[in-house]
Amino acid sequence: MTESRSKPVFIYVNKRLTFLDTTTNIPKTPMNKGELIEAVKANLGADASKAQAERAVEAVLDGIKAGIKKDAAVQLIGFGTFSVAKRAARQGINPKTGEKIKIKASKNVKFKAGSALKAIAAKTK
Repeated sequence: MTESRSKPVFIYVNKRLTFLDTTTNIPKTPMNKGELIEAVKANLGADASKAQAERAVEAVLDGIKAGIKKDAAVQLIGFGTFSVAKRAARQGINPKTGEKIKIKASKNVKFKAGSALKAIAAKTK
């Protein structure tokens, strides 16, 4: 028996493309950088400024970038691990022409969620 899948539904909320969770009809948008800065500001307390929160977020992101640039893993216990995944060179096929092509070796950033982050994700609805 095949499982029928509904197509994802996207709507505009405040001029922003938003994913609509069809099981609950609640719009869900990914948190953007500005919203993350506001969350950090709220977490730091009333005497923290938006500029301080922005510098804190930038410092964390710069630290992660520096670790990745060194080709090293950045492990944040309870949150997750950022690492460099290496893909070997391989043969592929051009879907238009059917001819074989060589695909170069590449490096990508990989993220593996930690157990605490997985537990939080499991509790969200």
